[in-house]
Amino acid sequence: MSRLITLFAALFLFWIVLSGFFTPFLLGAGALSALAVAWFASRMDVVDHEGHPVHLGLSALTYWPWLIKEILQSSWSVTKIILDPKLPVSPTMVKFAPGQRTVVGLVTHANSITLTPATISIEVEPGEFVVHGLTRESALACIDSEMNRRVQRFEGQVPVSVEGGN
Repeated sequence: MSRLITLFAALFLFWIVLSGFFTPFLLGAGALSALAVAWFASRMDVVDHEGHPVHLGLSALTYWPWLIKEILQSSWSVTKIILDPKLPVSPTMVKFAPGQRTVVGLVTHANSITLTPATISIEVEPGEFVVHGLTRESALACIDSEMNRRVQRFEGQVPVSVEGGN
C-alpha cells in the first residue's frame, strides 16, 4: 500500500511540475490522472520493489549528484576529443563482471555507463557487461570502477574496497 501511495504522490508531483498551473480544476485533473495511473499500475502488478523501488530513495540522493558530476566531466573529455584536430579516438570494447546482485542494480549500472558520454553498455547479463568506449581509456575505466562501487552502495551492498578506491 505504501508503494501505491508513493507512486501516486510522485506522479501527482510530476504533473504539477510539468503543468505549472495551480487552478483547482487542473490540480483535480492531475490528481485524478495520477490516481488512475497508480491504480492501473497496481492492477497490472507492476508496483513492486523493482517497478517502484522506494527503498532506494535516500541512496539516490547521494548517487544522482555524483552521476551528474561524472556525466559533466565525461562530456568535457569528449568535447576535447572532438575539438582536437587529430581526433584521438581508439574505439575499444571490454567485458567485465559487475558487482551488482539485483536487477535494479544491474540496470542502474548499465544505464549509468550509457549516460556517461564516451561509453555505452552493449550487452548486460547478470555476470557480465560488454561496454564500448570511444577511447581505450574510457572503456578500461569501466572495469572495477568507482561507478561499480557506488551502484553497489546504491542497491544496499557494502562494496569490497580496492586499493586507492572508495
